[in-house]
Amino acid sequence: MTLRPNQATRRQTRNINALGKISPKTFRKKLAIQEIVREPTSGGIVFRLTPDSKDIEVLLIQDSKNRWTIPKGHIEQGETAKQTAIREIGEEAGLKHIRVLTWLGKIHFKYRRLDKLVLMTTQVYLVRALDKTETPTKERWMNGIKWFKFNDALEAIEYEDIEKLMLIAKKKIRSGEFS
Repeated sequence: MTLRPNQATRRQTRNINALGKISPKTFRKKLAIQEIVREPTSGGIVFRLTPDSKDIEVLLIQDSKNRWTIPKGHIEQGETAKQTAIREIGEEAGLKHIRVLTWLGKIHFKYRRLDKLVLMTTQVYLVRALDKTETPTKERWMNGIKWFKFNDALEAIEYEDIEKLMLIAKKKIRSGEFS
């Protein structure tokens, strides 16, 4: 019997489901990590004030796995992190009238991509949306894009490190502290 490549890595196990019945579960054996890849990225916590200036709204995008996050992307050759943040906000959110106010910090995370370990570092900027009538538009790969009241954005955000930077951003916005 000849196995196709994906069948060769599958194994059958049995699990007991909630009703006590045995159900088969198929999973793939993970490939060994062959390479470590560093990916520098950049993005922004994009905000605007509500019309009465009493609350802060934050723009979040919903990725293809339904996780709410900030607009961000890979730094291209010859581009600074700040230039990337501006470009990615334009590409991912369709916002053209923005101003980068300050750098907030960087976050690190890692994930697997087949046989690679990807080490991602994201530079995050505080970015103000200047045109209150400009409507964000999502890219095809996204499941959503939306302005959230600040506290709702904190609840929705999937990444704890971004959440911490959002709290720093709120302090800077409220104090008017921009370098």
